Amino acid sequence: MKMNKNEYSKLVQSMAKLSPMGKDLFWAFVVGGGICALGQLFLTWYQKLGLDKEMSSTTATITLIFLSVLLTDLDLYCHIAKFAGAGTLVPVTGFANSIASPAVEFKSEGLVTAGGMACKMFTIAGPVLVWGVSASVVYGLILVLLRLF
Repeated sequence: MKMNKNEYSKLVQSMAKLSPMGKDLFWAFVVGGGICALGQLFLTWYQKLGLDKEMSSTTATITLIFLSVLLTDLDLYCHIAKFAGAGTLVPVTGFANSIASPAVEFKSEGLVTAGGMACKMFTIAGPVLVWGVSASVVYGLILVLLRLF
């Protein structure tokens, strides 16, 4: 069966299930906001325990990362993500999940082997890290050059 692009596009559109946009946006907002509110609760709690603002921020971030990795290992984060969609992509928790999920998936392959956990941990997050670090180096060099002139 030969189809041109327009015919194929019409076929795909006729078979595609429409996403309940309002419902998806609502749950992404509620869950993403809930993650952020949880982070704020940790921040406030750590400050009440006597940590200064900077240390409280760091400790709250580490706590969110730990919880994200724990939920990933318990196979719960993916169920939350299916329900909440983009709401789970809050940068800290989403990034922790993107590193932890391949590690959990490939832990049976060993720690350092070619197909093992250490090699697979950064399959999703690796490009983000490479481009993020590369961009920061380039921007840093530009900033140094601008200050020289």
